[in-house]
Amino acid sequence: MRATVTVITLTKNEERNIAACLESAAWADEIIVIDSDSTDRTVELARRFTPNVAVLPWRGYGAARNEALARAHSAWILWLDADERVTEELAAEIRSILAEDDRGVAGYEIARRAYFCGKWIRHGGWYPSRVTRLFRKDCGKFSETRVHERLLIKGPVARTRHDLIHYTDPDLDHYFSKFNSYTSLAARDMAEAGRRWSAAGLIVRPMFQFFKMYVLRMGFLDGIHGLVLCIASSAYVFTKYAKLWEIQRKAKQ
Repeated sequence: MRATVTVITLTKNEERNIAACLESAAWADEIIVIDSDSTDRTVELARRFTPNVAVLPWRGYGAARNEALARAHSAWILWLDADERVTEELAAEIRSILAEDDRGVAGYEIARRAYFCGKWIRHGGWYPSRVTRLFRKDCGKFSETRVHERLLIKGPVARTRHDLIHYTDPDLDHYFSKFNSYTSLAARDMAEAGRRWSAAGLIVRPMFQFFKMYVLRMGFLDGIHGLVLCIASSAYVFTKYAKLWEIQRKAKQ
């Protein structure tokens, strides 16, 4: 007898991704999808793989993942984004982990291989980009932030040998559509946490972000894709702090 695992994922108009994502996780004991009022075929496609699809009002990434966590029945949780895929090698490794069910381990970090605008990104801090994705249900919960939620885990974390595939952005139009939403959510989270905008946030932080990704983490080795990604990431930091400035300026008025 091996331990059981529930796969949880969030969706919003993910008909392009959701079938491939859930098919790669079809070996799991349970799949739970929390959808945020998709207007395409996302829900219909998800229900081909699991009856556990709930359409709920959006309350933020952390809250939605905790809702999925509360509905899970397995001892272990594997959380996926809709644009991610579990390889056959990773699935086999996870099944071995579940069979062993080492009580001394609370979770496992999994390296992600990201496909950005037609190229696998190997540098700039994007790979291996390990994230704790497999964990014991009774050892973890998610931070209640609107975006870039974190898994808060109690106990030792090991690493898997195999990667998770991440088809992040097929083109720049997709990247910048997320960019605007994510920077707004991040600015609101910072404002509510008591963070203040500063000249450093607007000027120094974006410059350092580019230097860190492009030079220190050798983003230049990814060619023009690396250059575009590092500049865009710098712009993300600038925009996030600019929106924080705007929130606080309006609050004063």
